[in-house]
This record gives sequence, C-alpha cells and structure tokens, in this order.
Amino acid sequence: MRIWALVFSSLWAFTGCTAIKPVALPTQALIQHPTFSHEDFDRVLQRFVDDEGRVDYAALKNNLQDLDRYYFRLSTCSPDRCPELFPTADSKLAYWINAYNAAVIKAVLTHYPISSVEDVTPPFPFFFLPNKSGFFLFQEVTFGGKATSLYALEHRVIRKRYTDPRVHFALNCASGGCPRLPMYAFTAEELDAQLDHEARKFLAEERNLRIDHQKNIVYLSSIFDWYEDDFLTWYQLIFPGLDASLLDYAVLYTSPEQGQELQRAASYEIRFTPYDWRLNDQSGRI
Repeated sequence: MRIWALVFSSLWAFTGCTAIKPVALPTQALIQHPTFSHEDFDRVLQRFVDDEGRVDYAALKNNLQDLDRYYFRLSTCSPDRCPELFPTADSKLAYWINAYNAAVIKAVLTHYPISSVEDVTPPFPFFFLPNKSGFFLFQEVTFGGKATSLYALEHRVIRKRYTDPRVHFALNCASGGCPRLPMYAFTAEELDAQLDHEARKFLAEERNLRIDHQKNIVYLSSIFDWYEDDFLTWYQLIFPGLDASLLDYAVLYTSPEQGQELQRAASYEIRFTPYDWRLNDQSGRI
C-alpha cells in the first residue's frame, strides 16, 4: 500500500476525487466553548451506533444535523489552524481520532448504500489500484481548511505525530475487521482511559486474539501485522533493553488469566486473520 500511496500523493490534486464538502453553517456555530467541543459527534454515536460498534447508516442519512454541524466545525478548525482551542497533546489527539471516525462516516454516507468500503472504486486513470484506495485515498475530506485524504490523515498526521499505538484500537474504518466504533466521542479529559478501554476491549475479542494450544498457534488481527513496527517501537521505548514481541505488547491490555495464557504461548507461531471488509452497517448484521 505504501508504494502506490506515494504514487497517488503526487497526482492526487489532478484526479477526480470525491469531495466530502461541509454543509455551510452560520459563523456563530463554530466556537461555543473555550476548547473544541465534540458534543455533536457524541450525540451521533450515542444515537446511531449500537453496542457492537455497528452504525445505523440508513437512519443517520435522514438525520444529519449533528454530524453536519460537527463536520463543519472540523472543516473550519483543527489543532493546526486553531491552536488556542487545543491546549494539550491529548486535546489534539482526541480531535484527530474523532475527525477520522467522523470523516469515515461522512464518506460512507456519501456513497451509501454500499456493502463495503471496497465498493468505492478509484477514479480513472487509477483503476489499477486496489479497490480500497477509492475510499481511503480518493475521498477529499477537510480539516481546519486543509483538504486531505483518510489515508493521509491516518499515516501522515496521526501515526507520524503520535507514537501511542493504542490509536489503532480507536480508529474505525467502517469495516467488520476494525475495532468496534465506540458509542462516545474521545475527549481530552478522558483520552488515556478511553484508549486503554478500547485496547482491552479489542484484545478481549476472540476475532482479534485467539490461542490454539493444540496447534501451538496464536491468531491475531491483521492490524498487528500492518502496524507491527508501531507496537514494537513503542514497547521498546517504554521497556528499553527488552526484546519485544507482539504478544508482549498484547499482555499489557489483557486480563490476568489471558496474560498467563499468552505467556504460555510465547513460543507459538503467530498467524494473522484475514480482515473483514464488510461494512459495519446495522442492516448488514456482521
């Protein structure tokens, strides 16, 4: 993905990207708090996301007021453009995580009904690229007045600026293999606890971590394969001098009982489960 993303980055401005444009709102709708508010997005998540992280896209498409207002605020202000609204590192990271998750929902709704983000195909002349590039590379989203892609937001902003790999359990790409979309927005005040909760929730699911003692195999989500360097680099920064493995990282966010099982499986083969790209749509019942 990195090779064709580099090719794309030099040509993106000249292609037929789909612009996810914000709905124009009065200026007074922009700043209502001394810090950036995520209340509108919180209402969206509470109302249209279930406890399995699935979204009622059909209902949300007919009730866009809160999401449109939130995306307007995202498109106008960001930590880069309005630094006075983001006084801490946590306030900045909470913004970018919510911005990614909200923009993914907006992109889905732009093309809905679809059964997968893979249904959003790349424009001409990029038909040779993987289908997922149509969604992650060719949807133009705007944050703080700057147009970008979902791919660039994840890899050139979030991963580049923040080393905490728990973000991989908070970012939702609207697919069945993703971490479950939470029913709340991330906030500066609660960010560390929220990231910890999402990491533990992710690793508690058998689809993401399963040990087969009979075959001596540990099955992990493909997220651990794609971002192995993120997990291991962070682990070695926190625990310098120790040889790190993905299972060492996983132990940090598992129950004591599951941690003991992982220690027993320390020498097992690791296999990564195929990613489920079906849309996280409540009507799809994934």
